[in-house]
Amino acid sequence: MVNSLEDKKGEDIVLIDLKDIVSFTDYFVLCTGTSDRMLDALANSTIESINSDHKKKGKRQGISSDGWVVIDYGDVVVHLFSPDQREFYDLEELWKDGKVLLRLQ
Repeated sequence: MVNSLEDKKGEDIVLIDLKDIVSFTDYFVLCTGTSDRMLDALANSTIESINSDHKKKGKRQGISSDGWVVIDYGDVVVHLFSPDQREFYDLEELWKDGKVLLRLQ
């Protein structure tokens, strides 16, 4: 997942372990895209990659023009943000009790 986002030039990719904190997922992946088109490309690439490599289908929610797209795989939830939305919602602060396993600038 992270590799797919990095290949499509996603920015500030963060993987957060939430296993011991919440019951609805194990990990959050956060990533910033600089335009609507980039958010769509990041979402499509992630969905294709995970389906191809792991035979898992994610549920996509949100519209890139709104600045936040979510892909839910159950045990992993991918959040793709515009820079403004990422700053506004600040999920890293909200879930600060989670362990950051990876951060790619």
